[in-house]
Amino acid sequence: MIETKPTTAAQKETARFTIEYSQYLDKAGKLVAALPAGYDAQTVAALYKAILRTRVFDEKALALQRTGRIGTYASSLGMEAIFVGAASALAPDDVLVPSFREHGSFLVRGARPSEILLYWGGDERGNSYAKAARDLPYSVPVGSHSAHATGIALAFKLRKQPRASLAIFGDGATSKGDVYESMNFAGVWKLPVVFVINNNGWAISVPLQKQTAAETLAQKGIGVGIHCEQVDGNDVIAVQSACKAALDRARNGEGPSVIEAITYRLTDHTTSDDASRYRSDDEVKAHWEAEPARRLESYLTSIGKWTKEDQEHLLAQLKAEMDAETDVYLKTPAQDPVTMFDYTYAKLPVELARQKEQFLK
Repeated sequence: MIETKPTTAAQKETARFTIEYSQYLDKAGKLVAALPAGYDAQTVAALYKAILRTRVFDEKALALQRTGRIGTYASSLGMEAIFVGAASALAPDDVLVPSFREHGSFLVRGARPSEILLYWGGDERGNSYAKAARDLPYSVPVGSHSAHATGIALAFKLRKQPRASLAIFGDGATSKGDVYESMNFAGVWKLPVVFVINNNGWAISVPLQKQTAAETLAQKGIGVGIHCEQVDGNDVIAVQSACKAALDRARNGEGPSVIEAITYRLTDHTTSDDASRYRSDDEVKAHWEAEPARRLESYLTSIGKWTKEDQEHLLAQLKAEMDAETDVYLKTPAQDPVTMFDYTYAKLPVELARQKEQFLK
């Protein structure tokens, strides 16, 4: 019998990674780092106004839903800094690829509140896309739009256009193959796309720790070889500056990025959800102390650039705008539901043609 001695393989470190975290304003509205170049009181005030506009729209939409004038609605309460920060970082020719609660992004990009309400119009308006689609075989997988953002970025690269796409999706979507495959493809082809993760801690009722064993969601970009970082998602300055830098890199041919924005969903997932069944009031109350609007107001007040009168005037102005936009929405004739088949394909695929024929019967 021949005796063999155990051998020890040579080992060496082949790579090391760090996830950087950015924050400029803490939850009390105090600066913890010097503001990036180009940020002054006027710039910060504009971001604050955009966040408040989003919040007032949200309040109006919830009131409409509770009174039966729009369908199921997904609030953006507490997450506005991500949507405002990301959308305001885009150039006019860039493309935003959103999920479903990015109302602040839509407003920043020029959508009218009445147009967003039409999207949520739902069954209560009679002839609506939601009612028409209910009985048809359809599916809208969470995170599937990440592939659209990657495809758009590929088109930009093939056309040699200095443009970028930006997709926003939640923490739950990062557990989907669609998202990881989109990131991988973007990394291989070095595409001009930015993936923004709205990490609000909950995938409907599933907490983050039950979704992943990863220390951060940002590090999922490491596995596909692309730039990744984490920001305070309640700090609109941190979100906007990170997205601006990522978009600049993308347009300059330096490839894609993943930005994980840490925030918290302060209300139910949608109006058909009851978050009190799976999280405590104390948990939610603690997160209210870090919400994005309060810290911006505190900062602007502390430097003498915002007053109680400014706040009252802006809120009155925004409420008047939302009342007027609600009137526009309510007076808009309902669209014929059959038109949902008309605006995606130049030539309707066989399966959709069959569904349209079925619908018309």
